[in-house]
Amino acid sequence: MNCPRLIIAGTHSGVGKTTVSLALMAAFTAKGRRVQPFKVGPDFLDPTHHRAATGLHSYNLDGWMVDDERNQEMFRQAACEADISIVEGMMGLFDGASPVDDFGSTAQMAKLLKAPVVLVVDGSAMARSVAALVHGYVSFDSSLWVAGVVLNNIRSEGHFLLLKKALEAYTSVKVLGFLKPDAALRIEDRHLGLKVAFEDQFPDVYVKLAQAISETVNLEEVEALAGMAETLPVNPACSSPGSNRRVGSRTPAIRIGVAYDSAFCFYYQENFRALEEQGAQLVFFSPLSDAVLPSVDLLYLGGGYPELHSKELSKNYAMRQAIKEFAVGGGVVYAECGGLMYVMESIEDFDGARFSMAGLFPFVAKMDRDSMRIGYRNVEIITPCILGHQGITARGHEFHYSKLVPVDSAAEATYACTISDVGQTRSGPDGLMYKNSLALYTHLYFRSQPLLVEALIASAAAESVNDFGTPRDRI
Repeated sequence: MNCPRLIIAGTHSGVGKTTVSLALMAAFTAKGRRVQPFKVGPDFLDPTHHRAATGLHSYNLDGWMVDDERNQEMFRQAACEADISIVEGMMGLFDGASPVDDFGSTAQMAKLLKAPVVLVVDGSAMARSVAALVHGYVSFDSSLWVAGVVLNNIRSEGHFLLLKKALEAYTSVKVLGFLKPDAALRIEDRHLGLKVAFEDQFPDVYVKLAQAISETVNLEEVEALAGMAETLPVNPACSSPGSNRRVGSRTPAIRIGVAYDSAFCFYYQENFRALEEQGAQLVFFSPLSDAVLPSVDLLYLGGGYPELHSKELSKNYAMRQAIKEFAVGGGVVYAECGGLMYVMESIEDFDGARFSMAGLFPFVAKMDRDSMRIGYRNVEIITPCILGHQGITARGHEFHYSKLVPVDSAAEATYACTISDVGQTRSGPDGLMYKNSLALYTHLYFRSQPLLVEALIASAAAESVNDFGTPRDRI
């Protein structure tokens, strides 16, 4: 399979790889190319900007959460119809789940996809030293092809030419160009990362990024490098999007209501595809603006920024009540992180103000900057639930600034899962249970455990007894 592709990597976090990735995506899209975006790692925010820049969904590739074959399959399925695929890396090129190998890193993904790497370097305060830096990245792993360099935060063409001369004297990488520092190209941060690209919040930034990179980076050379990627072997069973979708199944389509608006928009696109491949129909709705739930068999309440919209969410009493009635009546509810916060009794924001939420669990989701939790998570089911039977394991990621505080001393909690970090050094409970509702802080990556999707679909199906042997109430 000939899939022109590039990995955009950085020397370290904050060096500008998202800016360069978005600029390239927007510039090639403006040229009429079909640009398929990807993100290495568990990040939700960058992919929202990828979609805004290209018009196509961005898919997460992750060497820690899923195996090599699955990552290659996910890439092929999305990239096979693209003119060029641009894969934005995570952290520094060699940073991942281990300090002694490339497991979970951008470098691992570059080798797995047999893709040329374009290294983004902040050259703002450098001269000849830039050659030593890039030479180190090029020579650190001989099985990796660092093919080009884009220099970021370069104020003048004279400075760029100085750096270019140094790089050409000591390395063989192509010096593709540079970007100037420009506040108009910057997307602001908040406590979980970049602001979300949603509903045209940034109508001009992608156009400006495309214009900027077109003026100072040789896009023809960039595209030529992408075309030099090695041919990927084709797996006939999964060589096109949707090839694993059930055909002719006797099971009627399960309708899954997905909360999607500026408060709830942290989802792995691959999770959606996994659900659709099993015959599910996704129905999107807004807890912020809709007053009525769509007719569905299961609710999927993903992560996001409910704490920033807690006042508006609380005002929408009709939706809060509809979700509570759905759950009390036995409807299947799967909530992650921000969705977990929404199904608590209330949310307390950073200023201490409380706002009523759906009220399935007797806890307050309290925002606390000292309670940040972040990292990959191993998840094991300890209590049969809508995700399957005891002993099933899966992988995911946790990142939040809230903690659950009981509303009173009588508050009780039943947990479905235990979680541990990458090194198995810390563990704890996750997955609050109420009837057929499950609320986790961990964002599960469904491809890490195919049984998760099967269990969710089965739990939402209209049988009287579910797959894990417990009678289920139905509305």
